[in-house]
Amino acid sequence: MTGTSPLAPPDVEEVRRDARAALDAVTTAARSLDDTDLAGPSALPGWSRSHVLAHVTAIGEAMARQAERAARGELVEVYDGGAVGREAGIQTGARRTVAEHAAALESLAERLDAAWPAPGSTGWDAPVTYRDGTVADALVAWWREARIHAVDLDAGIGLDTWPRLLGLHLLDFLGVRLTDDVVVEVAEEPARLRVGPGGLRLAAEPGASPHAETPVGSDPGFDAHDGVVVRGRLTDVAAWLAGRTPDAEPDTFRAGEPAPLPEIGPWPSPYSPPR
Repeated sequence: MTGTSPLAPPDVEEVRRDARAALDAVTTAARSLDDTDLAGPSALPGWSRSHVLAHVTAIGEAMARQAERAARGELVEVYDGGAVGREAGIQTGARRTVAEHAAALESLAERLDAAWPAPGSTGWDAPVTYRDGTVADALVAWWREARIHAVDLDAGIGLDTWPRLLGLHLLDFLGVRLTDDVVVEVAEEPARLRVGPGGLRLAAEPGASPHAETPVGSDPGFDAHDGVVVRGRLTDVAAWLAGRTPDAEPDTFRAGEPAPLPEIGPWPSPYSPPR
């Protein structure tokens, strides 16, 4: 396996750096827009680019608040007013001008830099209300949102900006959208991956004996020949699971025969509909 194992959890400092890079890319893209671009449609149905920028700012501020309050030993809901407050904030933020969006994103970058714990700090393990997780989970959520919505902005940021670490994380996080497990084969990963409601695991090699020694995390009882195999680039498979349009649709086989991609269910989010 090249690089880290696909089963390894995301490295906090690598995630923090890439989340900042994603925010910087969104900020640069926002500055390049004019009023017509800003009001134009994004890649998200029903949302303008201004809505996407407002949401990026809002989710970043929400996760910064989770970290800030956790540092004081406090728990606070993700958004003031819950789902209703979230939606109201997006609609209000969508009325910003290009200059106001850029200023809000720049202010957010400073706030996040100050909010995240120092490298190696136990503060990363402090509890937050977001998914009943930790500050590290809040960071990963922000990273995921920033990278996905950077592409949704439809302003020149493509799937090629998604790092391998994000692709693997999305397979793990979004496997719950599938009804049944599938085997994923990607050229960048020598190992075959099993993705489904149980998350990301290694898949047994075809024809392996159920008594043969298999890697930790694999399931020798799952026979891909009787199930679904999805084959494509990591970013394309991740984009499909994220409900986004892949650059090239992955090839899919059921019991060895070409088949359509499986249906995916709702986004695993505390708030619906998914964005």
